This record gives sequence, structure tokens and C-alpha cells, in this order.
Amino acid sequence: MKYILILLVTFKIIKKKLTKLQEAMGFQTSQSSKRIAQPIFKAKEDSSDAHENSLIRRTTLNLTDHTQTNTTFILSAYDSWMVRHPSALNSFDRLMKLATGKRIIVFLDYDGTLSPIVNDPDRAFMSDEMRAAVYEVATYFPTAIISGRSRDKVKDFVRLNNLYYAGSHGMDIMAPSMTVRSSEGKHCDIARSTNGTEVPFQPAKKFLPAIREILRRLENEVKEIKGAMIEDNGFCVSVHFRQVQEKDYDVLEDKVKSVLKKHPQFCLTEGKKVMEIRPSIKWNKGNAVEYFLDTLGLSSCSDILPVYIGDDRTDEDAFKVIRGQGYPIIVSSIPRETNAIYSLRDPSEVLMFLARLAKWRKTSY
Repeated sequence: MKYILILLVTFKIIKKKLTKLQEAMGFQTSQSSKRIAQPIFKAKEDSSDAHENSLIRRTTLNLTDHTQTNTTFILSAYDSWMVRHPSALNSFDRLMKLATGKRIIVFLDYDGTLSPIVNDPDRAFMSDEMRAAVYEVATYFPTAIISGRSRDKVKDFVRLNNLYYAGSHGMDIMAPSMTVRSSEGKHCDIARSTNGTEVPFQPAKKFLPAIREILRRLENEVKEIKGAMIEDNGFCVSVHFRQVQEKDYDVLEDKVKSVLKKHPQFCLTEGKKVMEIRPSIKWNKGNAVEYFLDTLGLSSCSDILPVYIGDDRTDEDAFKVIRGQGYPIIVSSIPRETNAIYSLRDPSEVLMFLARLAKWRKTSY
């Protein structure tokens, strides 16, 4: 009897330690007698990883049940991904140590980065706290917002005058006047001002008449599909389907593609619950980053450190441009393929990162 009691006590101690080990490794335990390990992080609906042939690709994570008899522990998919793309917040001190003596330039996406993704794209407002943080960062570092929205619309959202703006995924830029080169080394023609002030750079300007025609046809084609929204972003057109019923997805996609068939000089890309029609030119957010660096006179400098924060597939081109030279940071709460090195979970972490960046600059000089 004495030995049985000792065995029971020992078993309880081992069981308790196993439970603590599970929790330490990132698993939650249920309140039932069967301790079932469940990953803390779950995949969200709004993955920006696009499918090839349909509007939505659904990813199902097949999770193995862990019972008392199965003591194999696994990291959640997000935790594993974070090993390869560590948090920019947790890495902040090390990043700033490496940035000492460098000239930091900040590039920011808007939707999903400075503001949350919302059902109504016209209500994607940034918070006052975020606006204050962006303002302070732009006070210390050259800062540009590069968005898929029209330049005027994103400027109306941000309402700050101490930074630069690029709309239509970099096809409509307001920056200092200067001759620039594309990523292929070719010169780009830009408008010039006589007094050295900012001037617009619009490499897709010749496509504007066709864009107006596409807008007109799209509005007529999709008006019967409940929840579909057409957005004029200047040099590209967005078709939002966040509020469209799933049964209408294929119909909407077919209608958009039917309009595009008559305009072969345009291409269709996809983002978070949005299809975008853009001119088929070799210009993207990565080229916009190069443009800003050139016009600011920094492209040939060896002491610059560009920081780019974005959440969309279109930001990947910019991540590629600064990878190896700066800090490409993706905003994502789910694991996904990316050219970024570091990560932040959501706009709330972007806010914390920007606030810390401004504070670091203020106290370091």
C-alpha cells in the first residue's frame, strides 16, 4: 500500500510538470481531465497569399490531437514562422544598435499597416495615436507612405504634411524634383518644377483614358452583385468583394475578367478581399522606393538604412529592394511566404514600433 501511494504521488507530480512544460512551449490546455494541447494562434480569414485560379484559397491546418498518451509537442505554425521572421519589436534594441551611424529612411504601407482592414474601404481611418506616431517619425526621418489607394485619398486619410505620398502602388508619386532611374537602369521622364518644390511623377499617365473606360464598364457590369464595390485609385482600379456573398465570387471574377479581355495592356492582381486592375508596366512599390531614394539623393550613399513596413502582396517588391540593405518588415498575424526579414502582428504593433523608433531617435542624439 505504501508503494502504491508513492507511485500515485509521483505520477501526479510528473503530470503537473508535463502540463507546465506544454504551457511553456506555447500550448493551452483544456479544463477537462484529458489535457488536449491546442495551438494558441489560429489562421485568420484574411490571408493575403493569393490563389491561382479563384478568389479565395482556403488553407486548412491539420492539427494532430495530443492526449495523455501522446507527449509529442509541436510549435504552432505561427511560432515556427516567427523563428524565420522574428518580431521587429522583440528585436528592436538589436536593430537600433546596428542602425547606429546610419541614416534611416522610413517607408509605410497604409491599409492593414497604419489602419486596420475594414469592410468599407472608405472608412479605413487611422487612429489619432497612429497619426501622432507617424508625424513624430517623419519629424526625425525622411518618411513616405506608398499605398495602392489614390495618392489624394491616402493623403486625406493621413492628413500630415511632413512626409511624402505615393498612390496607385507607386504609379503616382509626389516627391522632390530630380531625374531618376528605374530598377533596370533606364531613365524615367518626370515633370520638373522651376523652384525645386515637389512635383508629381506618373509613369502610367498615358493609360488614364483606358482606366476611365474600364471604370465605366466595371460599374455597369457589377452593379447587380450585392456588396461589390468599385474604387477609383487613379492609375489602378480596385474591385472590393469583402461584403460579397461567397456564392457570387465566381460571377464577380468572371465579370471583371470579361472587362479586362478588351484591355490587354492591363493586368489583374489580387490582395485582401480585393481584385486590382493595373497597367502592365514594369513599375511597382519596389521601383517607388528606388525613386524616393534617388530623388532624396540617397541611392548612392553607403550609410542609409531603409525601413519598409507593409502587409500586402504588393509590398513584396519593396521588401526585395531593401533586403540586404535595410529592414523589410511584414505585418501579418498568420504565417506566409515573404521577402521580409522581420514581422509585426498587426497595426497595434506597428504603432508601438514607430513610437519606439521616434523615442530612440529623440534620446540617442
